[in-house]
Amino acid sequence: MSNPHNLINKADTLTTLSLTRWSADWRTATGLYEQAANGFRVAKDYERAKAAFEKASKGHEMQSSPWDAAKYMESAAAMSKELRNWREVCDFYRRASELYIECGRSQPASDALAKGARALEDSMPEEAIQLYTDACTILEEDGGEQMTFDLYRATASLYIKHEKYTDAASTLLRLGVAADKCKAASSQCKAYLGAIIVYLYAQDFKEAEMCYNDCSQIDAFLKSDQNRCASKLLTAFKDGDIEEIRRITQSSTISNLDHVIIRLARKLPTGDVNALKAATAKEEEQALDENDLT
Repeated sequence: MSNPHNLINKADTLTTLSLTRWSADWRTATGLYEQAANGFRVAKDYERAKAAFEKASKGHEMQSSPWDAAKYMESAAAMSKELRNWREVCDFYRRASELYIECGRSQPASDALAKGARALEDSMPEEAIQLYTDACTILEEDGGEQMTFDLYRATASLYIKHEKYTDAASTLLRLGVAADKCKAASSQCKAYLGAIIVYLYAQDFKEAEMCYNDCSQIDAFLKSDQNRCASKLLTAFKDGDIEEIRRITQSSTISNLDHVIIRLARKLPTGDVNALKAATAKEEEQALDENDLT
């Protein structure tokens, strides 16, 4: 293989206008940039490889080939990942996604954002969540709800990792809506039970109960094992029955949920269920008093 430095210099010359060169030769230059990028990558010179992949991407754009431009932009992102330059990783994958959209290709556009999200989970979790969310939106706008499930699960896991339980539950409910559109009843019911467990883990019994009541309006959930499991769990919390809560969390219905939700369920109860039991009893007493017309 030719020296990648020489290839870059030659390509730069072909794309630089001068008194003797009135038009850029992007076709030839792009091929040279590609060769140079691969040469630098093999030599583990990731900084130069990244710059060369960027130039190759631009070359394909100049030739009205957004698909190839997107591919090389993803390669530039991969080099930025090697360099741990997380801001560039985010920017490059976003740009690749935009180029795929130009081709009318929602799946690879979403995949590019998801790759960026996975790379950023530890270093830039908020950006990762935004990338996952945007990846889902792209698919949903194109009727590809069935391809969002894993993305929603990854988003919920990331929220849970950072103790943003309300956001995690909301994400699981969005997964339920996507599953409903695909007639994927099993995924839908698991998502709803997962959201209820997240609220219980966060010691927000009221939200857990409201979530259960809302989801029970949906026929698929109402008739499901997940509904029965959620109902028993809420009753056990109301009764302050710690043994029953722990027994339910060992059930096969919960064992079939995502690992991150199983882990939360097996730690229940996290709060003082006796205080919840007392508060519930007081509310019921007040409700009886209000209904007592004698």
